[in-house]
Amino acid sequence: MNIKVIAVSPKYQINLGYMARVSKNFGIRRLSFVKPRAKLSGTKSIMYAKHARELLAHARVYETFDESIRDCDLVIGTTGIWEKARSDFNKVYMLEEAIKRVQGRKIRKDGVIGLAIGRDDTGLTVEELGKCDIVAYIGTNPAYPVLNISHALAIMLYVLTSRSFSRPRPGMSQQIPDRKELEHLYSLFELTLKGKNIRNRKAVMSVFKRTISKAQPSRQEVHALITALK
Repeated sequence: MNIKVIAVSPKYQINLGYMARVSKNFGIRRLSFVKPRAKLSGTKSIMYAKHARELLAHARVYETFDESIRDCDLVIGTTGIWEKARSDFNKVYMLEEAIKRVQGRKIRKDGVIGLAIGRDDTGLTVEELGKCDIVAYIGTNPAYPVLNISHALAIMLYVLTSRSFSRPRPGMSQQIPDRKELEHLYSLFELTLKGKNIRNRKAVMSVFKRTISKAQPSRQEVHALITALK
């Protein structure tokens, strides 16, 4: 499984180091950051990364969340406050159910799964959660439910890498649409909403994306929808 860890605007060097370390523990080769607030080459970052400091040295840094997920076939978001994600029509799944849904997805043989971890202090925004295909909630003590980002990453990587995901059969991956094709479909649908008397256009757009994501359409089906909307 080709997993790309995406840490959004981490604030503390110690967490940078621990995230690099746990990523290497589970064989992750792609560590990415979106506008990190802490210095990747800082003393504490390197100290706590231990033997995974090369992941920090070669980490990819992005300016926006959109840029970081552009090459991903599936994006898994994480949240410690499920009510925040639900506020914008996003579906949030307990970790076990989220993993089942990941396992049930058809992903190209060389496809990339993006694992998005939010900020140390505020997590992922509602808008960022809306751009994830699956949002996972790790069940913890309700009295203190929010995990440290490096701890959340460790749990997510453990459940993702400890299971053998079924691979699509030869030729099947060619039938799976990539993110660019899906974004084209979404943009066309958004155009159809313009000029219509719709009170909450953003909510309608969000529901459309969720419906398409749940349906897991083939490339042919996506192209048929694009043709119809054109």
